[in-house]
Amino acid sequence: MHQSTDPYVRVRGAREHNLRGVDVDIPRDALTVFTGVSGSGKSSLAFGTLYAEAQRRYFESVAPYARRLIHQIGAPKVDSVTGLPPAVSLEQRRSTPGSRSSVGTVTLLSNSLRMLYSRAGAYPPGAERLDSDSFSPNTAAGACPSCHGIGRIHRTDEQLLVPDPDLSIRQGAIAAWPGAWQGKNLRDILEALGHDVDAPWRELPARDREWILFTEEQPVVTVHPVREAERIQRPYQGTYMSAHRYVMRTFADSKSASLRARAEKFLTDSPCPVCEGRRLRPEALAVTFAGRTIAELAAVPLTELDGVLASAPPGGEAARVLAEDLRARIAPVTELGLGYLSLDRTAPSLSAGELQRLRLATQLKSGLFGVVYVLDEPSAGLHPADTEALLTVLDRLKAAGNTVFVVEHDLDVVRHADWLVDVGPLAGEHGGRVLHSGPPAGLADVAESATARHLFASLESPERPRPVREARGAVRLSGVDRHNLRGVTAEFPLGVFTAVTGVSGSGKSTLVGQALAGEVAGRLAEPGFPVRRLVEVDQKPIGRTPRSNLATYTGLFDVVRRLFTASDEARARGWKAGRFSFNVPGGRCETCQGEGFVSVELLFLPSTYAPCPQCGGARYNAETLQVRYEGLTIAEVLSLTVEAAAVFFAQVPAAARSLRALEDIGLGYLRLGQPATELSGGEAQRIKLATELQRLRRDHTLYLLDEPTTGLHPADVRVLLRQLHGLVEAGHSVVVVEHDMDVVAGADWVIDLGPGGGAEGGRVVASGTPSEVARTPGSLTAGYLARALGV
Repeated sequence: MHQSTDPYVRVRGAREHNLRGVDVDIPRDALTVFTGVSGSGKSSLAFGTLYAEAQRRYFESVAPYARRLIHQIGAPKVDSVTGLPPAVSLEQRRSTPGSRSSVGTVTLLSNSLRMLYSRAGAYPPGAERLDSDSFSPNTAAGACPSCHGIGRIHRTDEQLLVPDPDLSIRQGAIAAWPGAWQGKNLRDILEALGHDVDAPWRELPARDREWILFTEEQPVVTVHPVREAERIQRPYQGTYMSAHRYVMRTFADSKSASLRARAEKFLTDSPCPVCEGRRLRPEALAVTFAGRTIAELAAVPLTELDGVLASAPPGGEAARVLAEDLRARIAPVTELGLGYLSLDRTAPSLSAGELQRLRLATQLKSGLFGVVYVLDEPSAGLHPADTEALLTVLDRLKAAGNTVFVVEHDLDVVRHADWLVDVGPLAGEHGGRVLHSGPPAGLADVAESATARHLFASLESPERPRPVREARGAVRLSGVDRHNLRGVTAEFPLGVFTAVTGVSGSGKSTLVGQALAGEVAGRLAEPGFPVRRLVEVDQKPIGRTPRSNLATYTGLFDVVRRLFTASDEARARGWKAGRFSFNVPGGRCETCQGEGFVSVELLFLPSTYAPCPQCGGARYNAETLQVRYEGLTIAEVLSLTVEAAAVFFAQVPAAARSLRALEDIGLGYLRLGQPATELSGGEAQRIKLATELQRLRRDHTLYLLDEPTTGLHPADVRVLLRQLHGLVEAGHSVVVVEHDMDVVAGADWVIDLGPGGGAEGGRVVASGTPSEVARTPGSLTAGYLARALGV
């Protein structure tokens, strides 16, 4: 059949990642959902094969020189794909957006608002008209010169730099100075400059104290170190740097996160005194629209901004057109349940789900048709009430003449699909097959599908939850006043499983991740306080480079390297553990410097990556690979899955404990050497939890988890819950921020925030057992929780 009339996208022989020569036909102009347990291969099919192939074809049509300017993914391992239109990908990006990125920049709404102020704003008499760049804090024309458009400045003072003035400089009075040799060096330089380093700090003249801490001078002086026995120390030229200069330079320039964090302890963060936190130059802040500056309108929720634009007095044709365009762009954002956000809300403070929905809203306004949209769990972080709005948006994309592919675990989204592609049956090497491709109802006949068991079982009467546990004490918060929380009082019972619920933007993460975590952290050392340890398990990456992996993060790699070092071959050669690290010279392959791959320059084509020609991707040099442990090289051990490694290291207690914890939490399909950059947020969070589980202590610990079921198939959710409830049974406390109503139904205590998001949220609507909250009028969660409880 000719491709242009074929209503299907036809895939033949897909072998990306764990896919096993997959053949599948998927209809165009329909909503297709890809399902399967975590690691089954659904993303490899949707993103790694279909989207990657669409990208490859697009780039082939671009002039060779232009291709060099665009980042692209490699050609997928597939025999053929026919009937595939151009594709737009909306993934949950794992990289963290920059601090200058905001809701306004992600959605491009800031551009429209700046244009409105430039063309239709009310200028002071005699003021020159400004172009739109002058209203941006991210340009030289608009940024406040004092804070460079950030809105806040970092400062320090004598009390922070010298917390104990009774100490002398030699005793370490200047706490902000670096430790070890560098700190001693600065002290010796001061002594050489004639300052008294043995008198208590408070007794030094005020002028000297000011110079020592804040001077911008950097005098060079000859230092004669005190001679120590057995050490020859020659005079040297030392350059002085004030404590203030050292702290500011370390905070701004250091690549070390720990050094930056240490420097930050000696700084205060306050609004810029020039722009008062508004980030712009005075001339831009003098222009108003509807009586408000651009900073004021950027700070209000989008729903309120829409109202201001709707009620603004007519100000000419330019104002009318620009205001209408801005309202049209705001509409899809509020439709997706994000009306509580403001344009100046920073992107790093948004969840992955919020970011993806913002980009989805931008696509809705673009008006494209005839394309494939590939979405990665768009329901992530969504309350069931918000998921209904999402389904409406997906239907609109389809109705506009587009094909929508969604990788998803939410059963309401799965049921809404026109077509279902279920991949499995299990994860990793036990998955990679298409079990069903067709209408959702047909999946009921597929016995080996984990999705089928949950999709159709949940329509019957739900399982009865176990009896609720009795609390053993509580942590009480009162008068919490942060973000949209206004004087909130909440009680978190201890020794039980607590779920915090509410629609997106209701204040859940603020209450748990900031208020509760801060309160408990500040009281851990307090005598009689029942909680002895606090563990926060978030979804941030376990490392930012491919050199960080599952084995290095969990500490398992240290055990493995010790085993190799203890082998007869390694001992005969006198090798230490460092020989078996791919991060340092010695044992690693120097051609690729332990990366396992090299960049290949292709002249007019973009650079591509290929396995290292020297080590073939093994990361180590040939000599290191001659040493084996139980028949395997270090590279072969790193390529084992957790499941296979658990069998291989069964007789090594230190390794077996780590691997058992990873298996118990459902990560048996991951490879030990799997780079951190390939892991999803949910996988990173479960690795952190497994790392914690393997060193479980008896001290009463409070575990805080933010949406731990994100990215998890219902089958994997049950595995995770078994571990979390196990922590409670062991005498600890668990608090989760959660939208999955099956998880909430199984909790001992529920705190529901709302009733809405943003300014309409921030209050405790209900608290109690799941059955009590399910009967609370005025709670958006109540109805969905009642359905999950079967009441």
